[in-house]
Amino acid sequence: MTDLDDATRTELEAAAFRRLVAHLQARTDVQNIALMNLAGFCRNCLSNWLLDAARERDVVMTKDESREAVYGMPYEEWKARHQSEATPEQKAAFPGPGPH
Repeated sequence: MTDLDDATRTELEAAAFRRLVAHLQARTDVQNIALMNLAGFCRNCLSNWLLDAARERDVVMTKDESREAVYGMPYEEWKARHQSEATPEQKAAFPGPGPH
């Protein structure tokens, strides 16, 4: 990607982001704690990164709006529909809060 202009690079990165979000929205069977334990980030992290990017650019966005953009629905609705209780093993492996 060394020969790409900034606009093209941004378009490609945005397309990859949209594809990742669509993939995570489709894979409701994959729990956030599993993502955190395996990859070190989850849907909440991704929504926080989106919110950070908005704030850095003085774009007005709430935490609820950033989560809905990533989850494809309000966060509380997603949790009610798709979130299951974490296993004791998942809880033990969870890295905890931090700069994910």
